[in-house]
Amino acid sequence: MSESNDRQPHPGMPERNADDVKLSWGERRRNKIYEEIERNRRGEYTVPTWVLAALLGLAVAAIAAIVIFT
Repeated sequence: MSESNDRQPHPGMPERNADDVKLSWGERRRNKIYEEIERNRRGEYTVPTWVLAALLGLAVAAIAAIVIFT
């Protein structure tokens, strides 16, 4: 059987070092927000998928309304 220290991290999970483990949940959250703000300032922002889905739904509804009511 494999030992617990032979475990591989999940492929999508970033590796955590000793400094990250020492940080509390609030500090990690604050760091994540700070990093996201920095990415956005550099122009690396993306539109959330739910916003794109909502816009697509509105467009389809508008076209359907035009076809039905004209």
